[in-house]
Amino acid sequence: MALSYNKLWKLLIDKKISKAELRRMTGISPNTMTKLNRDEEVTLSVLSKICESLKTDIGDIVEYISGETAEEPK
Repeated sequence: MALSYNKLWKLLIDKKISKAELRRMTGISPNTMTKLNRDEEVTLSVLSKICESLKTDIGDIVEYISGETAEEPK
């Protein structure tokens, strides 16, 4: 399974919110932020905190990329 949080990063740019500010707003750990930066899986509770803080829907911050179109990390 491949996830992409590019929508989240674009949303942060649009709202003029830094990643550090997002971390403060949501209370997520630095390790979780690293996982998001690497497009790794995080818990639904983390995604829920982000959605609540940004007043948005989960589809606005995460995208599922099917295995055949996803690039494997090298």
